[in-house]
Order: sequence, then structure tokens, then C-alpha cells
Amino acid sequence: MHPRRSAQEVLLCDLCETVPLQSHCKLCHLNLCINCVGKHLSDSSKDHNVVPFIKHIQPTPNYPKCPKHAEKHCELHCEECNIPVCIACVSSGKHKGHDMSDILEKLSTKTESLQKDLEELEKRIYPRYEEMASGVQTEKAELETKYGKLTTAADQQGELLHREVTAIVNQRKSAITEMKTKHLDALNKNTETIAQKMAELKQIMSDLKSILKSNDVSLTSTYKSRNSEFRTLPPKVRVTLPSLSPQKINKDQLNEMFGSLPPLSINTEHGDTMKSAEAVSSPPVKPLLDEPRVTATIDTGYNRYELTSVSCLSEDQVWTRGNKKTMKLLNLQSKLLTSIQTKSGNWPTDIAVTRDGDLVYTDDDNTINIVKNKQIQTVITLQGWRPLNVCCTAANDLLVTMISDDRQQSKVVRYSGSTEKQSIQFDDQGRPLYSSDGIKYLSENKNLDICVADCWASAVVVVNQSGKLRFRYTGHPSNTKQSFNPVGITTDSQSHILTADYNNDRIHILDQDGQFLRYIHCDLRLPWGLCVDIRDNLFVAECRTAKVKKIQYL
Repeated sequence: MHPRRSAQEVLLCDLCETVPLQSHCKLCHLNLCINCVGKHLSDSSKDHNVVPFIKHIQPTPNYPKCPKHAEKHCELHCEECNIPVCIACVSSGKHKGHDMSDILEKLSTKTESLQKDLEELEKRIYPRYEEMASGVQTEKAELETKYGKLTTAADQQGELLHREVTAIVNQRKSAITEMKTKHLDALNKNTETIAQKMAELKQIMSDLKSILKSNDVSLTSTYKSRNSEFRTLPPKVRVTLPSLSPQKINKDQLNEMFGSLPPLSINTEHGDTMKSAEAVSSPPVKPLLDEPRVTATIDTGYNRYELTSVSCLSEDQVWTRGNKKTMKLLNLQSKLLTSIQTKSGNWPTDIAVTRDGDLVYTDDDNTINIVKNKQIQTVITLQGWRPLNVCCTAANDLLVTMISDDRQQSKVVRYSGSTEKQSIQFDDQGRPLYSSDGIKYLSENKNLDICVADCWASAVVVVNQSGKLRFRYTGHPSNTKQSFNPVGITTDSQSHILTADYNNDRIHILDQDGQFLRYIHCDLRLPWGLCVDIRDNLFVAECRTAKVKKIQYL
């Protein structure tokens, strides 16, 4: 207990330390006796506030003992030294000129900070760890099923190969049986011919013996020899017995035919850094305008129905992409600042701008390319997959939607440089998150959600940073003339999700949880690609007019 608070002790003046105290100066945090009050108040440089000590006493926590003055307790906090101090410390002159604060106020501020830390840990950080742990447990639970499917696939492939080998063996055995039959037939015919000749020879030999035995002149004189005829032996059938000439089994070729199984790839990704609660809530609130307005219109020079993508380089410069091999950088006055042709000569599938201001485009030749100083570098070449749409994240990663070559699967892949960091394809039940074909523009939200406009599925599909499904938005029922097939998608500083509804010539604005807020119309004509600049101006690529509209909606 504080020595000056004990009911068992006489409380003494902080100045003279001999006379019992009666008063307290709130400004200087000093306890004073009746003799020292007048002396203390004589210092007119400060506005002292002296009150009876009894009014100053309040229930307080235990004050820390001063490490330098064992009999004292620290009631002040030196801001410059950032340590608790006692009256003796202050009087010693070591903290002369330093700002002092009441230790209770410091405690209150620190307690508030601790409370905020606890709240962030409980409500934001720990749930993310729980989510990650749950994801790992789910993955572990799915191992048996997934590896079981692999084993089944291997068994099925083995059965196919066994069936093919058995079919070949049966073909060879059938051919052998057929050859044997023909061989036997040939030998049987040869045997018949020889037997016939032998029968004739036996008859001749018998006749000759009879003639010789009879001594009949007439028979002897009329006999004609056939020996010359039989000296020519009947033809002998020679059949070359076939032999099976097995080839040496090429194990490498057999392995390749069976199907390859790449080695298990285990990568430890850098942990995602969550923004602090203050950083998350830092953007100033910008309410939606009741009437959004067009502030600029850019004529891109593409033909009607060709313009499909737009990406902001700055507030007054945008990259555009149409159904041509040339991508154009234009200003708000429609002036062409520069143009880039794809390396392959194909139409680019989509475009994006990195945090460094470099242009990125996906190509139909299964490549993802970056343009630095007008030089095109292919950073990623896909095998078995075709890249569709692309966006750049706050961490300067690339998010790419892609479909398999057989158009049976689709997924979102995150790349850091040319390294694949994450693949998002299925939900927790193993069902595909996205439709198997069709364009899929995408954007990363401020809360790091990944938002995909799945045109074929007629839905905006939103997953969190870990790839776990948060929600699907399938359109708002009010005033819908045509089906909802979202194309372009973007997000802003307020974590709004904006997606282009080209069938109904409007933009849908959602909050970060998928709740519909309102439409943007602005006489749009087939809105397609979308982007937002750093001041939350919306740029809309109109496919029908081949123009880009800059719209203020906040």
C-alpha cells in the first residue's frame, strides 16, 4: 500500500516531510502541510490548484515502487524518459524540463491500447488463425479421398493397359491358330498326293511280279515301263514356321504411356500480413452520389463492339484493349500517347497495370506478358491451361483466371513474378467455384477478398484471401429486363464491388459483403471493362460505342 495512503501511518508533507499533510496540489501532484501551502502558492508562474487532501483521495491501483527511492511510489510518468517517476525523482533535477503526466492518465491510455489489442486479437487476428487451422484440418481430412482418387486412376489406367495387352495377346494367339490350320491343310494335301502315287506304285509292282511269274510272252511284250514317270518325285510342301519376335520393352515409353505423376510439391508461402484495424478503417467515408455523372468521354479509335478492357495508369491516362493486336494508352482528351502490339500478333485477352505502372496482358498463346519500357517480356507460359483475365493486387502479385485446354475446368491462380503462390478452384465440399468456360474478369478488394465476375454462371463469386467462398451475388431482382451476366469488375477505397451488367446497360454497386446498394446508369451502352483510379473515379469501357466514360459516383 502507498505509504501516504495507509490508515496506520501519519501522512507527511511532500515538501518539509515533517508536518502532517492537509492539502494537495492537483497541478504539481504534491501533498502539502498548512505551513507549506502558502509557500507553494507564492510561485505565481503556475496556476496551482490546491484542494483539501481528503477530496483528492480516490480508490487507485497500487502505484509502482520507485526503483531509486525505495520508500517512494511513482505517481508521475516522464514522457521523455518513458518511465514512471516519484516526487523525489522530480525534485532531484534529473528530469528537469521533461514533460510529466499523471501515471493514472498514462495507465488509462495504455489500458485503452491494451483493450484495442485484445479486441483486434479476439475479433480479427485469432479468427484468421482459426480459419487457417480449419483449412489445414479440412485438407488433411480430404487427403484420403484425394489420394484414393489418384490410386483409383492408377488402377483404372492399369486395367486399360491390361485390356489392351490382353487384346494384343489374343490377336496373336488367333493368328497363330490360323497359321497352324493352314500349315496342317497344306501338309494333308501333300500327304494325299504322296499316298495316291504310292498306291499306284504298289499296283505296278504287283503287276510286274505277276508278269514275271507267268512267263507270258504276250504280257511281257506289251508291258510299258513307267519308272521314268515316278522318278520325278511329287512336290514336297515346305512351310516356314513363323516365330514371334518380341521387341524389348521400353520402360520409359511405357511409363510415359501410363501417365506421369509429378513429384509432390510442398511450398511454404510467406504468411499474409493483415492490416491493422486502424489501417483497415483509415479511408475517409465517401457516400454514394444520388446521381452519378459522366465527367469525361474518351474516343479510343477502336471499331464499335471491339472495346472490352480498360485499366487506369493515372487519373487522366488509361490503357485500353480491343479486338485488335494493339493496346492503346490514351488521355482524357482521347489523345493517343503510346501503343503496344502483342508479341504473338494475337488479340490480347485482357490487360492490367501493376503498382509500378507497367502494362500486363494475357495472350491466347497461353502466355502472360509484361511491358517494361516498351519491351515485352513473357513472364509465364502455361501448359494445359489458357489465361483469361488478369488483375494486379495490393501486394503487386498477379491474379489470373484461366480455363483448361479441354474447357472443362477453370480456376484463379496467384503469381508472384513467375512463381505460382496460390490456386483457387474448389469450395470446401470439393465443388467447382467457377463455371468451366467463359470470360471471368476479377479484382482484389480492400479487405483482400478476390472478386470474380463469372459471366457464364451469371454470378459474382467472392472468396477471401485464403480462397474460401464468402458469397455469390446473382443480381438484383428490381427492374431486370435481361438476364444478369456480369463482365467487368472492380473495387474502390470504400470496399465497394462494382460490376458491369452489359445485358441491362448498367453497373451494380455492392458492399464488401455482397449487399446490393444501387445502380449506375449514365446512359451506358453495353458496359464491359471497368477500373477505378486512386480518387475513386470509375472508368467504363463501352463495347457498343468503343468509348471510355469517366464517371464520378462517390
